[in-house]
Amino acid sequence: MSDKLIEEIIRRYDGDSGMLIPMMQDLQADKGYLPPERLRTLAKELCVPLARIYHVATFYASFRLAPRGQHDVTLCMGTVCYLKGAGKISEAICEEYGIEPGGTTADRLFTLQAVNCVGACALAPVMIVDGKYYDGVTSESALKIISGLSTEAPTAEAEAGG
Repeated sequence: MSDKLIEEIIRRYDGDSGMLIPMMQDLQADKGYLPPERLRTLAKELCVPLARIYHVATFYASFRLAPRGQHDVTLCMGTVCYLKGAGKISEAICEEYGIEPGGTTADRLFTLQAVNCVGACALAPVMIVDGKYYDGVTSESALKIISGLSTEAPTAEAEAGG
């Protein structure tokens, strides 16, 4: 199976397998993640073991092996947030939506990330949705915030109030 994008990326880096990371970054830029079939093609075209490509993809947190959701939900699991209930909040979200931290809901509405610290300890526990910080969240308020996420991008008409 020929993949024009992979051919173009390999050409861009003169087929140098030492440039694997930038090649994978370029490949991920196309769809937002690294589809398995494209990783197999990249390995074949570069004559490198597929295991090496997966090693790189799983070692660096910037690579995604699955599509991201429409919304990014980040839950701080730092010490203060955890002591104030972030663990229970995470459990509630995971149970309600059938995902694990780092996962994306089946409808691709959102991706849940658990992070070590967001640097907002005074606001603990903290959840960030699409860059907006929510402080003092509880399991109930977190679920309410997430349930309010839309599956559609706002239209220009809706944004204009029409």
